[in-house]
Amino acid sequence: MANTPQSKKRARQNERRYAVNKARRSRIRTFLRNVEEAIASGDKDAASTALREAQPELMRGVTKGVFHKNTVSRKMSRLSARVKAIG
Repeated sequence: MANTPQSKKRARQNERRYAVNKARRSRIRTFLRNVEEAIASGDKDAASTALREAQPELMRGVTKGVFHKNTVSRKMSRLSARVKAIG
């Protein structure tokens, strides 16, 4: 348990940051799931639209420090390749 005033403040900040990051990660996963479902349905238009909507969310996750830049780059690359391969 935190004892000093500074460590108590740090603990409070970490709790708040954890909640914000958790919400961001959840939001991004929802966008990714929408892309996955569109790919699974085989609808190229819906998949490309979902991918276009997911891209800014993923990049925002990078700028906010939720995801690493290379991780998002890899996900975008793989998803776009899968969307391109549809029918």
